[in-house]
Amino acid sequence: MERKINLNEVDKVEIQTLQDNYIELTAMDNSAVILRAKIAKDGEIKNSILAEHGYSAIVKITTGDKTRTMLFDFGFSEGGAAFNADALGVEMGAVEVMALSHGHTDHIGGLERLVGMIGKEGIELVLHPSAFRFPRYLKVGEDSRAYFMKFTREMVENTGARVVETREPYSLLDGNVLFLGEIERKTDFEKGFPIAHFEEDGVEKWDPIEDDTSIVMHVKGKGLVVLSGCAHSGIVNTVQYARAVTGIDEVFAIMGGFHLSGPAFEPIIGRTTEELKKFKSDYVVPTHCTGRKATAYIEKEMPDQFIMNMSGTKLTFAAE
Repeated sequence: MERKINLNEVDKVEIQTLQDNYIELTAMDNSAVILRAKIAKDGEIKNSILAEHGYSAIVKITTGDKTRTMLFDFGFSEGGAAFNADALGVEMGAVEVMALSHGHTDHIGGLERLVGMIGKEGIELVLHPSAFRFPRYLKVGEDSRAYFMKFTREMVENTGARVVETREPYSLLDGNVLFLGEIERKTDFEKGFPIAHFEEDGVEKWDPIEDDTSIVMHVKGKGLVVLSGCAHSGIVNTVQYARAVTGIDEVFAIMGGFHLSGPAFEPIIGRTTEELKKFKSDYVVPTHCTGRKATAYIEKEMPDQFIMNMSGTKLTFAAE
């Protein structure tokens, strides 16, 4: 991509996960970067946090004394991410804009509840137009299909939100965040989800999931923070594209679902990890669909950069 998109430098990026696949309320590894959800509330051990196969996060961007807030993805079930937002005491009314990584069930299920908690008529939801593709499904056998939930413009509009569709990179929060849009796929090993399909005019086609995207922030003096939903475009492709679009080579943190679980993706765990090392980021934070084997491998190979994410965890990536 020749035209560079301006991305503002910011002092701090906070990513508070409203939903992820894992929770361990006894982790006790808080630091300047990591803040885990608290098990105690009002002096009692009663604060439950839910883990589901889905992803949702509140992202806060701070420059000087001004903080801006957005919501990235909505999680799987109708109420899971909303339950956690309440348990965590998240001020949902501060959300100014929303972005969707792609139109799969585990990222859209909590849409209605979360938008209702935000309570702002006309709030934008930025997404790729192919997020509304239907029917789309996983073909797990010649005669076996598992369909994704139908997702429509009307569903979004019925919540009071306003749809913004873009294939191109799109600036959010006055240039503090960049929605990457359709990600260029250049690596020779990130080939997409082989069992993903959709129907068009009655014809079955392989689904490249071109709606898959990420958001990017730029921490002053540190580099890019890249946050993916599932990285169906490939997490290496994603980071490479973020660098190309912004013109910023330094990478501070790579976070999100890397989709390296299951027999189709486990063969590329090693290669993906080797390519991630080349970015020389301070932090690598695999979430959601990365998979147990891949997460363990990345932790073993990149112990100084690795962070285990959880439902309820707040990560702070700040300038010095």
